[in-house]
Amino acid sequence: MSTLAAPRAEEPLVEVEGLVTTFPAGAGRRVAVVDGVDLAIGRGEVLALVGESGCGKSLTALSIVRLVPRPGRVEAGRVRLAGQVLDGRNPELWRRVRGGAIGMVFQEPMTSLNPVLTVGAQVAEVVRLHERVSRAEARRRARSLFEQVGIPDPAARLDAYPHQLSGGLKQRAMIAMALAARPALLIADEPTTALDVTVQAQILELLRRLGRELGMAVLLITHDLGVVNELADRVAVMYAGRVVEQGTRREILATPRHPYTEALLRALPARAPRGARLAEIPGAVPPPEAWPAGCRFADRCPRRFAPCEAAPDWTRLSATHAVRCHAVAGGRA
Repeated sequence: MSTLAAPRAEEPLVEVEGLVTTFPAGAGRRVAVVDGVDLAIGRGEVLALVGESGCGKSLTALSIVRLVPRPGRVEAGRVRLAGQVLDGRNPELWRRVRGGAIGMVFQEPMTSLNPVLTVGAQVAEVVRLHERVSRAEARRRARSLFEQVGIPDPAARLDAYPHQLSGGLKQRAMIAMALAARPALLIADEPTTALDVTVQAQILELLRRLGRELGMAVLLITHDLGVVNELADRVAVMYAGRVVEQGTRREILATPRHPYTEALLRALPARAPRGARLAEIPGAVPPPEAWPAGCRFADRCPRRFAPCEAAPDWTRLSATHAVRCHAVAGGRA
């Protein structure tokens, strides 16, 4: 099935089609760790990519911007941004796109910020890298960005080093850096993992507001369905390198159809009766070299039956909701 369209009248701002990334698996073989991923995101829309650790979410993000660590490599796929196809074979193009048309916010700002440069200098450097402006203008822009992302006393904080800022302020500085070149797409990879609940809520609200005010498409990588409920417009559920269900936030959280999505939701602590044992998904995500040829969730699925030995195709349930599951396609779910 082609990429599911964003639920808007206009064309999606971002389209990812047939993305495949492989790693060596011994004996001269390579396995697809990201396997045929299709995504579409509208202007001002937040798409959450969710799933357990090891499902390939972060590698999907790195594959989109062609930053896959060696010996991995992107084998296939197309990224279209604002109608332009980004040529994956052109390294000079990608040097301009990364930090420019596509901004990234990583989950651990302390390891992403340079400890020997002030945060203001790091943001100003991104501005000057992508635009021909003076140092003074770049610093002015950095201060404006600090104000935009809600950093208090921005003039003073420009000259602070990363270790002088709290976790929440460091993450805001990372968001300012990602926004420095006015990107069309912002990729946020677990942006609230290391933050306390109050700061987490502030960062999520900031991302939501900025996406809508600036008309950015936002790809949110997360395993936290609470974050999805707070921020996402649409959701793509990933399992073992493949997207297995896509839909609006309401469709995925209220009427999930894939057994894996259902299991993820049952495992939420908030859904367990008080004093009851938390639900769990039996087994674990298999390593890529052990992925079966058929449905990759079959070994953990309570509804598996004979057709699951073959890989399922997409079944469209509505204009925005689709699922890869033989049980759904065959009316057994």
